[in-house]
Amino acid sequence: MIKYPYLPDSATIGITAPSSGVRRELEGIVKQAVERMHLNGFRTVIGETVWTQEKAKSAPARIRAKELNTMLQDEEIDFIFPPWGGELLIEILEHIDFEKVRPKWILGYSDTSALLLALTLKTGIATAHGTNLVDLRGEQSDPTTSMWLSVLQTESGEAVTQYSSEHYQKKWQHDNPSPWVFHLTEPTEWKPTSDNPIEMKGRLLGGCIDVIRHLIGTPYGYVASFQKEFINNEPIIWYFENCELSTTDLRRSLVQMKYAGWFDNCSGILFGRSPANQPVENYEIEDVYEDLTKDLGIPVIYDIDCGHVPPQITFVNGASAEVKMENGKGTVVQQFN
Repeated sequence: MIKYPYLPDSATIGITAPSSGVRRELEGIVKQAVERMHLNGFRTVIGETVWTQEKAKSAPARIRAKELNTMLQDEEIDFIFPPWGGELLIEILEHIDFEKVRPKWILGYSDTSALLLALTLKTGIATAHGTNLVDLRGEQSDPTTSMWLSVLQTESGEAVTQYSSEHYQKKWQHDNPSPWVFHLTEPTEWKPTSDNPIEMKGRLLGGCIDVIRHLIGTPYGYVASFQKEFINNEPIIWYFENCELSTTDLRRSLVQMKYAGWFDNCSGILFGRSPANQPVENYEIEDVYEDLTKDLGIPVIYDIDCGHVPPQITFVNGASAEVKMENGKGTVVQQFN
């Protein structure tokens, strides 16, 4: 059985940097986000790693892991919310005491997704892939992003429904701050590799493919044992987002996942919008999706609300989901059972 945390009102948020911390010139945006959490009734405990950054990480692996372990085991902390992702979170996995983790939400994306997926696969504790802390610093939040709170306050046995966004952000404009943080200007359209409509059912797993692919063949990437131990061999819906990979690198990663058995008993795959997907010798991203559909014989939906091109739906690793798409619009119903 999947163990679903619950985020109470007036919760205490543990803010730690298991990947990258914050350079001095950017400390202000974290402080803004923390103040926004306080205004919303939350308390915060901020770790030392948040304020340090050197050589592509907030601190050496053991220090990052120690701070994270402390927060994972602290019964006074209800929710762990890293400021953002980074590059080298994978270094800390061998130092995490998975057997002592108390069920509590962890929310984030990008490099954080390596922690999220590993934790769910090893413990059966649900984790949440969605907005970063710093992206909640604005005075307001768009309807898609703001669903993070409703998702984390869904009780076990209940369901939560999310919808595709109306618009997405084409380009970051850090020099032009808005009350919403994001600048959502482009019409959102979810796209299929087969005829409309599409419907898929299964347990959600996924994250940033750049980093979670490196869990393959490690003790932190045993998908088959997770299916057997925690979800009674139910099918999986994978969701991925690509931060930096070219089309051929993405294709290699997906083929490796297939060889590793990650797509065994898979009912569908979702891909987020991407700032990458650079074509190689006319091998376009649509070719990657078409090849995957042919390989696996399952539906594929792409350009969904997930990843580095906001806004983002909050996907819960381990949740039972029903995903529907028709005429460019999508619905995701997650059941916490």
